[in-house]
Amino acid sequence: METPPVNPMGEKDTSQPQQQCGKNFRKNFDSATQIRQQPRDPPTEILELRVSPDPAIQILENPQETENLAAGLEGDSDKSHGSASEMPEPLEASDLWYCPDGSFVKKIITHGHGLDKPKLGSRCRVQASGFPLGSGLPEGWTELTMGLGPWREESWGELIEKCLESMCQGEVAELQLPGCSGPPIRLTLASFTQGRDSWELEAAEKEALAREERARGTELFQAGNPEGAARCYGRALRLLLTLPPPGSPERTVLHANLAACQLLLGQPHLAAQSCDRVLEQEPGHLKALYRRGVAQAALGNLEKASADFKKVLAVDPKNRAAQEELGKVIIQGKKQDARLAQGLRKMFG
Repeated sequence: METPPVNPMGEKDTSQPQQQCGKNFRKNFDSATQIRQQPRDPPTEILELRVSPDPAIQILENPQETENLAAGLEGDSDKSHGSASEMPEPLEASDLWYCPDGSFVKKIITHGHGLDKPKLGSRCRVQASGFPLGSGLPEGWTELTMGLGPWREESWGELIEKCLESMCQGEVAELQLPGCSGPPIRLTLASFTQGRDSWELEAAEKEALAREERARGTELFQAGNPEGAARCYGRALRLLLTLPPPGSPERTVLHANLAACQLLLGQPHLAAQSCDRVLEQEPGHLKALYRRGVAQAALGNLEKASADFKKVLAVDPKNRAAQEELGKVIIQGKKQDARLAQGLRKMFG
């Protein structure tokens, strides 16, 4: 039985010069979330799964030699009397790349070579700088594996992974985040090993990867990190959505778990959509009905919220969480009616 939502999670204030930038940075990568209420306990559908990597998932890697990027990465400001051929070329439209989800704009500083780009399983040697303070990004050169590893659970990890998917070997790029007035983030991709596109994976491989993402999401949720959990559930869903019909039954549980994260993080609109996906497959899913009711109440859709809570109570009359939330909705509705009546009396009195 679920407990009623409590107050929303507060956002930490770093009190650093890059404070606003850091806040906007975190907001750009919430895959789900902002509501004024949150459940006290994790959803019962979330089961702690410990799945070992499937040998079929192991990706063959062909290491490529690391390029020496020391020359040409930074312009020499002292060479002010060079020839016209040494002057930087004007920025072209092809040097800009807009991330499809709007989270950042990439400007290519140094073009890479070849047409290949990192894929799932590619081990990339990268260097990044300019992230907001407290992001936890490793300094200097580091190796990151696309699609695998806990580094992807961080906001900076999701940003870097999206950017790496668009980069060629040897490329240097600057990333500008919307709403962030600080210096741009610089990312250098020195080399990467061969990987595979998601469509190249067999259905069993996708399902195994999705189970691992779900298990990791459960660990993060129970550890009090709904933001990281939401990313894991989202990645698992993206893998399963590419399966041929009828798809995987795991999608229902993942959408329900994602809705719980979205309520905790504060985006009731997204939480309601996730619950809709669950209820399309299982109209009587009580937790999806309850969470959608909480989301609709936060959005001010009191009639819809009341209807969802009543459906829960029709099946489980002793559900205290639904009883309490329904009571709140009724009280809120009476207050709205009273304000409306008062407004009408002023207009026509």
